[in-house]
Amino acid sequence: MDNIIDYSQKDNWYKLPDVTKDVDTFYIYSTVYMGANEGDPDYATLGNAEMLEGVVIEHAIKSSVFDDSTNVFIPYYRQAGMKLAGETWLKTGEITSVLTGPYDDITAALDYYFEHYNQGRPFILAGHSQGAAIARMVLKRYFRQHPDRYERMVAAYAIGYSITADDLAACPHLKFATGETDTGVIISWHAEGPKNEQANAPTAALLPGGIAINPLNWKRDDTYAPASDNLGSLVANEATFTTEICDIGADARVCVARGTVITNARAVPNEMPDFAGPQSYHQDDYSIFFCNIKDNVAKRVAAFLAKQ
Repeated sequence: MDNIIDYSQKDNWYKLPDVTKDVDTFYIYSTVYMGANEGDPDYATLGNAEMLEGVVIEHAIKSSVFDDSTNVFIPYYRQAGMKLAGETWLKTGEITSVLTGPYDDITAALDYYFEHYNQGRPFILAGHSQGAAIARMVLKRYFRQHPDRYERMVAAYAIGYSITADDLAACPHLKFATGETDTGVIISWHAEGPKNEQANAPTAALLPGGIAINPLNWKRDDTYAPASDNLGSLVANEATFTTEICDIGADARVCVARGTVITNARAVPNEMPDFAGPQSYHQDDYSIFFCNIKDNVAKRVAAFLAKQ
C-alpha cells in the first residue's frame, strides 16, 4: 500500500456530514473485512464490497451513537482483514497488522480533515476494535506530533482494544478517564461475560496492563453497576430488519485484572472462541451500552464547551 489515498475526493469518505453542531467526531470503523477466502488480499481495497457493506452496518449500530451531539466524519481506509489480524495476534500478541498501511491511511485522512473540514472545532476521536487499535496509535504517535490539534480533543472513545498502563507511562500527554465528565481523556473497555473472566481467556483485543472504565457508573474500580443503571441497549429486530432500544439486563462491573467490563446481558456471545474466549461480547461493546454512551458523549461535549 505505497500509494497515498486522496482524501480530497469525497468518494473516499463514507460520511461527510453537514456541519450543524459545535463539535465533530472522527470515527475509525472496526474490522468488517474478513479476508478469509483463498486468494483474498490481506488488506481490503477501498472498493471492497464486504467492507463497504460493513461500514453501513457499523454506523447504524456503533458510530451513530455520536450523531446527536456531533458532526460525524468517517473515512474509508484499507483495513487489515480478520484473517491477517488473527494471524499477527497469534505471532506477536498484538494486532500489528494495523501499524503500517491502515494507520497511514487514517493519518492521511486526519491531515485532510484538520486542514479542510475541522475549521478549529473541538472533536472526538472514536473507533472500535481495529479502529480502536488505530486510534491508540493516533493518540500515541500522531497527537504527539500535533499538540495543537490534540488540545481540542474532547475525548477519545477507543472501545474494544486495550489502552494500557504502559501506554500512559510512555506518553505523558495521554490521560485515561476517571469519571463521567472529564475531558481530554481516553475512554475504553472490552465487554465480556463471566465465563471469560473465570477462564481468564486470552482475546485478540486485550493487552497486558489494559485499563477499562465502567460505562454505567464511569468508575475504574470494580464497583458494580446494576442493569437498572443502563439507559438502554441497541438490539436488532429480526422481524423488521431494524434496530430498537431494549432492556436486555445489561449490568456492568470492571474486571481490573483483565481490563474488561463484565456483564450478564442477555446477548449472544461472539462466535470466535479461539480469538475472543467463550463469552465475548466484543461485537456489542457499543450496542450493549448504547444509550449510556450517547448520554456520556453529550455530557463530555457540554463539559468541554463550558470551558471555552
